[in-house]
Parts: sequence; structure tokens; C-alpha cells
Amino acid sequence: MANACCKGKEKYSHLFEPIRIGNIRLKNRMIAAPTSPSMITTEGHFTPEMIAYLEEKAKGGAAVVTYGEAIVHSATGKSHNKQLQLDSFGVKQGMAQAARAIHNAGAYANIQLSHGGMYGGLASVGGDVDRPDVAYGPSKTTMPAGEVEEMPKELILEIVDSYRTGAKLCKDCGFDMVQFHAAHGWLFSQFLSPVFNQRTDEFGGSLENRARFMLMALDAVREGVGPQFPIEIRLSGDDLTDKGLGMDDCIKVAQMVDDKVNLINVSCGNHEDPDMFCRTHPSAFYKRGVNVYLATAIKEKVKTPVACVGSLNDPAQMEEIIATGQADVVEIGRAILADPFIPKKALEDRADDITPCLRCYECFGETGKSETVKCTVNPVMGQQLPAKYGVPAPEKLKKVLIAGGGPAGMEAAVTLADRGHDVTIVEKADKLGGNLYPAGAPFFKKDIIKFCNVLKARVDKAGVKVILNTEVTPEYVKAFAPDALFVAIGSNELCPPIKGIDSDHVIMAIDAELHPEKLGKKVAIMGGGLVGSEAAVSFAHEGKECSIIEMKPAVAEEVNSFYRGGLMPEVEKSATIYVNTKVKEIIPEGVLCERDGEEFVVEADSVVCALGFRAPYAKVDELCDCVDEYNIVGDCNNVGQIYYATNQAYYAALRV
Repeated sequence: MANACCKGKEKYSHLFEPIRIGNIRLKNRMIAAPTSPSMITTEGHFTPEMIAYLEEKAKGGAAVVTYGEAIVHSATGKSHNKQLQLDSFGVKQGMAQAARAIHNAGAYANIQLSHGGMYGGLASVGGDVDRPDVAYGPSKTTMPAGEVEEMPKELILEIVDSYRTGAKLCKDCGFDMVQFHAAHGWLFSQFLSPVFNQRTDEFGGSLENRARFMLMALDAVREGVGPQFPIEIRLSGDDLTDKGLGMDDCIKVAQMVDDKVNLINVSCGNHEDPDMFCRTHPSAFYKRGVNVYLATAIKEKVKTPVACVGSLNDPAQMEEIIATGQADVVEIGRAILADPFIPKKALEDRADDITPCLRCYECFGETGKSETVKCTVNPVMGQQLPAKYGVPAPEKLKKVLIAGGGPAGMEAAVTLADRGHDVTIVEKADKLGGNLYPAGAPFFKKDIIKFCNVLKARVDKAGVKVILNTEVTPEYVKAFAPDALFVAIGSNELCPPIKGIDSDHVIMAIDAELHPEKLGKKVAIMGGGLVGSEAAVSFAHEGKECSIIEMKPAVAEEVNSFYRGGLMPEVEKSATIYVNTKVKEIIPEGVLCERDGEEFVVEADSVVCALGFRAPYAKVDELCDCVDEYNIVGDCNNVGQIYYATNQAYYAALRV
């Protein structure tokens, strides 16, 4: 009988069944998938921030924590601006410290051996500076980013040797496993491709020849680590592109490595193909577990245990995958950034407290912007190092009033209550959540509603007092007499003085998202930002004919490029888009517009106003003037995305 603290072992019995991979025994079937945010020095070494990031994943209960994309041959294979370089002098110390930190937190340490192939010398998604001088690929070719030279045989042999050396170095530094990356369009994926590989020597032609380089390097890794040391290989189950392999050939490749590895990790797609990125790392437009079937197809044809991926974050779904034989192990990527404690919460039967990944790609986007990592729903992500040292307890426990029960208000309330303060949320609506409800209304944004429900449950569990249907005024604040005030009253939709905007067929975006039944058949959306663009996809799904009218030269410009890559194909399918277009007047027939000096009418039965939001600064100032100690958090501070609300609220609450 499981202990009371381990009820999840009964509920998810297959997920928590140990499995032996080589000479190690995994305590459960959950691996923290390889990730590699750019918290790396310019010399290619681990930083303390990166080590703390990996350590927290281990604390969260994953059986194995994997660091992604350690480059074995920097002179030709470094595809991103900053990557761990196994051949960089001085790299060992940080690697040993990372492995020890993972071990000390209760997990095995895994590391991915990688080489970017041609992308080592081309500007790529993650690499635009400090690239190798020459781009070497299977064959000479011209890519959009530049010329690619055929990799000489001497260089192939040199890289094979670097895999042997790099793998041994990882073992010497204390890592318990290595993952051999042969997917996602990198070096071996390029050599396997019948399109990119046009060689006529022993490394080209038949699939067996195209796989020769990979198999030689894999054998070299085995030589480097020894016979019992676990080797995981990441393969495609289907490249899902006419430039790569189909499922049948991917199965054949898996069979080629079946007796050489201890775990086969099945992914898909191509990291450098914008059309495939959002399938390799599934966007919100795909179902959870969209890529699991690829692992199942390979598992049926090999004897080696198989791991699956595919934006998994629900222990019940993971349990079903293992129980029904679809895969032997699940690997969790972005979801463990949103909540590093998914395995621990599953073990304790607290799955309802798992913070859901929104699949918004803010983690990817931040890596490109600031060479760090962040998460919309996890304010500690990327700041694990300072978090390790804790925050001093409050000098005085205070009575705190929070005006507004949206994401900022709820995050602040939970954090304040956990610190011992007496906390009250006062919300003018009839329920907590604020703009999370319209934001989560589209069919592909249901995870936002899950996030809202998680926050509401935490508010309740923390013992926060909640008063609904009440607006906080200066008089209310004075009567309440708080020791500290948090102003989290959100923002107001912009309703500019456009002629005809008060017409009966005009509806504000929030109302339209929450009540699409109010819309007619033809819908014109004024504003092509994130709200308007996502609304078009949502309304089209409801059977509406949509148009977007935007003054700027493109829609959804403010969105990070990774999310935009998945969003824009859906927007283009869902709406007629008018950019560089000004709204002149709303008329009974629709919207009178002007573009390039010419007027035209976008016909519509309903006109949706999605022209942005504005913080109510005057009201914020009135409330703040009533107290000595206050914090302004969320959209009423500055209108922004959910990340800013949760982050500001969390760290402001820690200061009280």
C-alpha cells in the first residue's frame, strides 16, 4: 500500500513504475526533456543560472533531467549564438557542478550531444553571430541563408572522433546518460535526407549509406562511455516534410540503432523550418500528445524502450500512454518550465494544482531577446538562482487589501497569504479571473481557463478572503484601512471616437469573445493585434466569415516570432486581412475604410472593436493616494501580457 503522501502511485501506477535504462533505474517514467536556454557563457560554459535551472527540474521529481544541445565540434557545429561547447577549454567545471546539482536534487543527469551540420555556418533561428566560417552539409548546395559546402570525408572522421571524446567527457563529469541527437534537421538528419544528401561516396545514395555517418558516430559514443552506460537517441518518427524521411524510413533508421542504444526518443520535424517548428514543438492549435503516435509506430518495430514527446502536461494522459503501450517513457519539455513539479504533484495526487503550459512560446522568445528564459505562468522560471536563497520572512504581518481579482490580484494574494499576511481580494465582477475569461474563450486557448481555475483554487486553499460584486473606491480603501494595498484593477478597452461606433452592430472584443452568439454571419474586426487576430481564428471556428482591418503593415506584430509562426497560418485561413488600412466610419453595411488614398467598404453584419486597452491611471492614483504602502500590478500598471501580471504580482508580494 502506498504511503499517504504517494497516492499518485496508485492512481498513475504505470507512470510510477520504475524502468531500467542501461545501468540506471528510473524511479518513474517521466524525463525532463532536453532544453537549452542561452544561459551559457560566450566561451560555451554553464553559468550558475543554468545549473540552478536544471537543479529545480530535478527537485520537481523527474527521474532524469536532460540538458539540450551540447556541441561536440564547435568549429563546425555551433548553430546557436551561445551553446555549451564540449571542446571548449574550462567547460568541465560547470558540467560537473550541473551533474552534481541534479544528483543532489534526486534525479539522473542526462546531456544531449549535438552538431548543427550546415546550420553551424548559416544564420539560423537561434544563431546569427559568432558562427563557424564555413557551413558544411552532406552536399554542396545553396540555402536561403547562404552557401553550403560538402563535408569532406576527413572532417566526417574528425567529427566522429569528437563524439567519442565528447561522450567520454560527459561521463567523466558525472553525467549518467548521453542523448545522441539525430533529428530536428541537424547534422545526422541532414545526412539521412535524400534531398540534402546527394553524395556519391559511401555516405550517400541508399538509406544505409546515408545513415553510415550517424552509425559511426553512435559507435564512437559507445566506445567513449563503455558497454553499460545508457545512450538515448533522438530520432524522427516522420520528418513531415518532403525534404526529409517519411515514417517507413524513420522506422528503418530506428531498427538500425536498436542494438546500439538503451532508449529511443521519437520526435519529428525540423527546428529550422518555420512551417515545422510549431509541430516539432506543438503549438496550441495541436492536441496534446500530437506526436505520440510516431513513438508508437517505432515501438512496434524495435525491442529498445521508446520515449515520446508532444506537449504533454497531464499525468492522466501520460498514464494512459504508458498503460496502453504507446510508449515506455514520456519526455516533458515546456510543461516542466511552467511547472517543474509536475512529477512530484502527480506522485502526491495533486494534478489539479499543476500550472498548465499555455504553449505561448514566451520561453523560446525570451531566449532570443535576452539570452535568459521566462514563463508566462511561472514567475520563478529563469530566476531559480536567487530563488534558491529564499526571501526573508516579513518583519510584520499585515492586513492587505487587493483591489481586483484577475491574474495579478490572485497571484499576489496567494503569495502574500503564503507569507503569513491577512489578505482580502475585492473584485467588482461576480467571480475571480478578470480578463483570463475572454483570453481563454477561443477554442485553442482553453489552457488559460485551466490556469485561471488553478489560481482560484490556490486562493481558496491559501485562506484568502474574497469579496465579489464590489468595486474598490477611495472610500472603500479608507474604511478598510489596510496596512498595504495592491491595485490590480486591470485595464479598459479602447473605444476611440470613430463615427458610428455607437451603432447597434458594434460589439467590444471582450463581449464578442465571451458571447460569439451575438455576432452575425459576417464579422469585421477593427484591430489586428493579438486580440483581433486570435478573435478571427475563434470566430471562424464558430462559422463566421471574418475580416481584419489593421493600420500597421502586418497583423500580430507584437507577438513573439515562435507563437506568431503557428498563429499566422490560422489567421490567414480564418480571415481576409486588410493591412495599411484606416477605419473612417462604421456604417450599416459594415466599415468604411481607406487605403492608399482610396475608400472602400468591408461588408459586415457585426463589427468587433479590438483596438487595444488602456490602463485607468486616474483611478489607480486615487486609490494609491489613500495609503502609505501600495503596489500597482498587472494591466493597470502597464497593459501587457499575462506574464507581466503574474511576474509583477509575485515579486511585489515577496517585498511585503
